[in-house]
Amino acid sequence: MNIQAMMKQAQALQKDMLKVKNEIDNSEFVGESSIVKITMKGNRNVTKVEINSDNTLEKDDIEMLQDMIMIAINDANKKIDSETNKKMGKFGNIPGLF
Repeated sequence: MNIQAMMKQAQALQKDMLKVKNEIDNSEFVGESSIVKITMKGNRNVTKVEINSDNTLEKDDIEMLQDMIMIAINDANKKIDSETNKKMGKFGNIPGLF
């Protein structure tokens, strides 16, 4: 295989990888805990925070709410990681790429 063919193949692979990464970045992922729902983009920007209004929160419940928000964000992050691994795994493990 000559160098030009290898470069063309590498460029095509890079183009495919960027397309998949953009697809993930623009997808929405929802993380949930018992009373909090967080919506994030694949680039990990939080786009929405919803708190279940069926629960009446007292001042003492603020610490619990903070924990619920953290759990929901971590849940959404796990979903982003899972989707990224599923879609980007076909390209192999290239350290430092994304």
